[in-house]
This record gives sequence, C-alpha cells and structure tokens, in this order.
Amino acid sequence: MSTARDIMTTRVVTLSPDTDITAAARLLLDHDINGAPVVDQDGAIVGILTQSDLVRLQKKLPVPSLFTVLDGFLPLGSLAQYEQEVRRIAAATVADAMTTHVTTITPDTPLEKVASLMVDKKFHTLPVVENGRLVGIVGKKDIIQTLLRP
Repeated sequence: MSTARDIMTTRVVTLSPDTDITAAARLLLDHDINGAPVVDQDGAIVGILTQSDLVRLQKKLPVPSLFTVLDGFLPLGSLAQYEQEVRRIAAATVADAMTTHVTTITPDTPLEKVASLMVDKKFHTLPVVENGRLVGIVGKKDIIQTLLRP
C-alpha cells in the first residue's frame, strides 16, 4: 500500500509569515506550485498560502448586511468574520493572507486517504508533518504521477 512517504516532495518551498505578499506570489509562480507552507523560526507550520488565498486579494470587499432595531443597526453575520475578510483582502504580508487552519498528513498516511482529502475537501496541497516538523509536501501532481508508474 502506497503512503505519503512514497510520493511526497521533500525539498519543500516554504514561506515565513513576514514575507511580502508580492514576493510570495512570485515564489509560487516561479516554482509552479499551488501553495506553500508558512513556517515559523522553529520550522513549525503556522499556516499555508495558496493561489486561492492570493486570488482572494482581488475580491471586492463585501458590504455587511444590516437591519434596524429601535433606531440601531445590527449586522447580519459576524463582525469578526468581516474584519478577517478585510484584513485578508488588504494583505501586505503572508501572515495577513494565509490560511491558518492547516490540514496536514503524516508520512504514513495511505495514498487513498490523501486522495480522499484532496477530492472531498478540495485541497491541492497537503503538508506532511512528522514529530511536529515539516518533512514534505504532497500535491495533486504527485498523486497523478502514481498513475504513470508501472
């Protein structure tokens, strides 16, 4: 049975949270990758920056829906979510634009589970973590290449 260890890329392009957003976009394009893990000084994953996060920067700012009660305005929806969306759209650094809730896999994760995560959750890139440290990354290309192996 194949595992993430069998197909993962071990030379991982990473970003730091304080990387300029333009430099991060250039890095993804230059390396022809969909996303890169964001790591702190100790090498622990603190987020992931994907092409989808960068596309979000071109999104128009949504105007929150409000309704009136006793001459006061109440928002329909969470102000915290609105503030987070404003911060992400106006991102200057990777920390502002990255996704912070990162789904990771281990080197022993079966290929079938990796494929299921990518299909069911619409992930293009999954960081591989062992003992709290980034050891590799699996992208959709890695899975597709398994179809070409004898």
